[in-house]
Amino acid sequence: MKPRYTVALSLPLLSTTAMAADLALKVDIPQLNVAEYHRPYIAAWVENGEQKVVANLAVLYDTKKRDNAGTKWLKDMRQWWRKAGRDMTMPVDGVSGATRAPGEHTLTFPGAKDALAKLPAGQYTLLVEASREAGGREVVKVPFAWPPKSAQEVPVKGKEELGNVVVQLKP
Repeated sequence: MKPRYTVALSLPLLSTTAMAADLALKVDIPQLNVAEYHRPYIAAWVENGEQKVVANLAVLYDTKKRDNAGTKWLKDMRQWWRKAGRDMTMPVDGVSGATRAPGEHTLTFPGAKDALAKLPAGQYTLLVEASREAGGREVVKVPFAWPPKSAQEVPVKGKEELGNVVVQLKP
């Protein structure tokens, strides 16, 4: 982990921390009617109010390519790459995963992963970025309060590369 993230993740230890809450992410990947369809690479991460990355939740890419060659196109997820990706060595246990076919997929983060469990109470944004070979790129932002005071769903609708994106929170 690079020093700038170590500092960002250790700062919450100085303030009141959240109890273990659950966060799940539902992502709908639409089936596009195009001549050449490739499964999108997807990154999901959380930013604080200063737009600093406080947690990488998932990076879905072609993990089965020989010699980790699927990482070559991670930089096409430009926002994630500039903010966090270029400083990471892939694959990352518990974060990296295979691409997903069109349809609705739920990614769960029980106990909201270590990084989120240590966040101070406040407003955050979960970002989901999708990039597809021979296709487009899209980023959706889902604002949420942490820790959740009650069970809730925060939906946002993508326009092309992503359909419905829903953050599910449970105290």
